[in-house]
This record gives sequence, structure tokens and C-alpha cells, in this order.
Amino acid sequence: MEIILKEAVEHLGERGDIVRVAPGYARNYLLPRKLALAVTTGNKKQIEHEQKIAVARASEERAVAQALATRFAQTEVTITRRAGDNNQLYGSVTSADVAEALAAQGFEVDKRRIQLGDALKAVGEHTIAVRLHRDVTAQVKVIVAAERVAAAPAPTTSQP
Repeated sequence: MEIILKEAVEHLGERGDIVRVAPGYARNYLLPRKLALAVTTGNKKQIEHEQKIAVARASEERAVAQALATRFAQTEVTITRRAGDNNQLYGSVTSADVAEALAAQGFEVDKRRIQLGDALKAVGEHTIAVRLHRDVTAQVKVIVAAERVAAAPAPTTSQP
């Protein structure tokens, strides 16, 4: 039996593919779960129409993401944290901190889209990737500045 997949099905194909399966598999599994449609001319036209709309939507989203990526490339974010004398932070700068700093500049970015790797633990300039779209990744310059903390005075021992 030939069917049109409405969603990607493992070991069968992707959305919109026309595949041949056993009639029982189609009747008892794929069709009741609305994972597939029977092959008819109307269903073929509907799937083709949906694919055209999806391609147009994806290209529009990609164009918006690329425009946003150029704005991100010109953006510089400064984050101030407490640091010691050796330029090591007493904490770290995480993707949530970067997302918050970007939000302060008008960029709403989910912290899960910021590809930081390990948290930033040193003062300095860092370049961070922000995944805006499946195909578009922007680079943002993050400057971690030190908020100096005075070292505690050395304990003195008194002689009695």
C-alpha cells in the first residue's frame, strides 16, 4: 500500500515522501496516529501545497535571521564581574548572563541558543556564537570586565 508521510517516520522517510508499506502497518499504525495519508490526487496536491508554503516560510525566516546576524556582528556586550588580581573571575559568566546582557541592548535571545561551551572564567574579550536559525549562526563580542576586589590583609600574629 502506498502512503504519503505527514511527519518524519524512522526507517520510512521524511514528511511528504510517498512510500510503500504493508497494508496492516498503514491501517493499524500510521493512519490512526495521523502519521500518514492514503495516496490520492487530492492528498498529493495538499502535501505539495504545504511543502511550498513551508519552503517559503523557511526562506523568509532565514532572511530575517541573516539580517539579525549582521546586527549581532556589530554588537559588543560588556559584563562586569568580581575578579582577583590574576584576572580570574570569582564566579563565571554563563549563557544566561550573556542573554540578559543582550536583552538589555534590545536583543531577545533564548539562553539555549547561545553556544558558550564552558562558562567564561577570565577577564577579557571573547567571541561567542549565537544560533539564530538552523543555517545561521551569529558572532557576538563579549567583553568581561573586572570589578576589582581588594585582597584581604594578611593576618598578623602578635607576640606576647
